[in-house]
Amino acid sequence: MKSLSLKILSLFLLSFSLGACANFSGMNAHQSLSIGIFSASILGTLFFWDFRLSFAFIGTSVLLMTKTIDLEHVIEFSSLEVILFLVGMMVIIGLLKDSGVFAWIVSLILRIPKLTGKKFVLLIGCLSALLACTVDEVTSIIFMVVAVLEICDYFEVSPVPFVIISVLATNIGSAGTVLGNPIGILIASKSGLTFEDFILKAFPLVLLCLIVTIFILLFWYRKSVKFLDEQIKRLGANEMLIKLIAVPPEKNLKISLRIFGIMLIFISLHHRMEIAWGLPPNTVLLVVPLVASGLVMIWKHQKARKYIEKDVEWWTLLFFLLLFVQAGTLKYTGATVFIAKHMLAATGSNLNLLTGAMLWISAIGSSVLDNVVLVAAFIPVVQGFQSLNMNLQPLWWALLFGGCLGGNITLIGSTANIVAIGILEKEKRLKISFLDWFWVGLTVGLTTTFIVMAALVFLPFYR
Repeated sequence: MKSLSLKILSLFLLSFSLGACANFSGMNAHQSLSIGIFSASILGTLFFWDFRLSFAFIGTSVLLMTKTIDLEHVIEFSSLEVILFLVGMMVIIGLLKDSGVFAWIVSLILRIPKLTGKKFVLLIGCLSALLACTVDEVTSIIFMVVAVLEICDYFEVSPVPFVIISVLATNIGSAGTVLGNPIGILIASKSGLTFEDFILKAFPLVLLCLIVTIFILLFWYRKSVKFLDEQIKRLGANEMLIKLIAVPPEKNLKISLRIFGIMLIFISLHHRMEIAWGLPPNTVLLVVPLVASGLVMIWKHQKARKYIEKDVEWWTLLFFLLLFVQAGTLKYTGATVFIAKHMLAATGSNLNLLTGAMLWISAIGSSVLDNVVLVAAFIPVVQGFQSLNMNLQPLWWALLFGGCLGGNITLIGSTANIVAIGILEKEKRLKISFLDWFWVGLTVGLTTTFIVMAALVFLPFYR
């Protein structure tokens, strides 16, 4: 208890120091306080993960009591549209899990004749990225890790390399669409980027990064791949693959797929529908999951409460909501404009330098912080450049890719990493050391970030 108190005191002093530094740099009292409180929430999340919601509650309360922000703007900055979108998607994902959709996809794709080690790496890499694009990184990685463990058990090989491969591909794939990562919908709602924009601009970069990553991983884990080849030849594959995963009744599976497919069609066309119907941007995007989840709860009324109570991550959503408020306070007080002007001065108003700086800051930051936390911090900064008449689109893409790709660098870089490691430790009593992950994660993270930087800087398509 004494040790915990000292750590919290240290956190308070560090956050106070950051606020004081902000004040000395020319910020007013409210701007400095907003910096200090937001820093406390970020550092509290980093060092006291279990208490992250506590820091968010206390920090937001201090901002209100000091009149740094008012109730009206708390509601405005809470990004309720993002929260409601995530609630709807989580209900749909709960339905897909119950219906065995993910298990069906995994078993279907893995039933490939003449399986080899290289083909297996290609399969789990592509499938991990694709699932992350269509649902979310956490749901994707849960099913992928379970499948990888089953297969590795059958072939009597270590699952560690293949779990790492799946996680790295998942983080890359999560940048491909609005649906893959909470930061995708967060950036889309704040930037005006549409589902089509993600498909046209983000998804091709994801494919390129994925291809390069698979080649890197095939070389990095060549011994494990070779050993898997030998085990496949010795034990065979088809019989195991047929029995690998049990799928629930076909009727539920088909209905669930149709609901999800129709929802994706509406989401993909949301921008065109909003223009045709004269609706504000992202209205259809955010409403579709709510309508779909409402229909699901009517159809599966006996499980409706379960979907809301168990499948919706209320703890996480509350944390996000309050974090968005604190990030919005930076904008409200003018702190982000102050920061934006200084970043602009440091880069000589060069958009390429600014884009590169945003990409690498978000990538390195996401390697040690939850990417949602980091992106929430920088969204108001990017918005601050708007008042300076700058083209913001490359900065939004830099923030998206930096947040997703940087998560590959360390064990704690993304939620998918933590979930996968947890399953591995729980099911197989296996641990991945920091360095075992770091070197391959760093190689993949740096390589893919350089690829994205080259695209954002040199291709007019991203302007």
